[in-house]
Amino acid sequence: MKRKTLFCLAAMVGALTVSAASAAEFGTADEAKAMLNKAAAAVKADKATALAQFAKGEGGFKDRDLYPFCGGPDGLFTAHPTLTGKSLKELKDKTGKALGEEIYATAKEGDVKEVSYMWPRPGQTDPVQKVSFVTKVGDQTCAVGYYK
Repeated sequence: MKRKTLFCLAAMVGALTVSAASAAEFGTADEAKAMLNKAAAAVKADKATALAQFAKGEGGFKDRDLYPFCGGPDGLFTAHPTLTGKSLKELKDKTGKALGEEIYATAKEGDVKEVSYMWPRPGQTDPVQKVSFVTKVGDQTCAVGYYK
């Protein structure tokens, strides 16, 4: 009986350790929101420099799977690690949801809102739930997403 109890305890500790390691591998909601606030302040201070940093993942604007992305008034990405210059407004998630349109419709100056959608984690193909915090900063619609 003691062996079985010890085995169960060891399994539980192992599962908690794996869970904690996985959590550290990905950004959290709080970290995503904090990065968006930092990104919004950077855009207000110097839009061109901020957008260039976002696209390159510089200046503290890349942390594991967290990064800001922005779109301009024309609906095109002005900053994204791989999609700069492509249409954000026409972007659809992996289930066909009009993700870009919802981001533009939801974003409001001085307010942070959430948009949920299905998107694969980096390096994977199966979509999982992702939530992006979105806001508007001048003529830029910006967001930072995290995986649930």
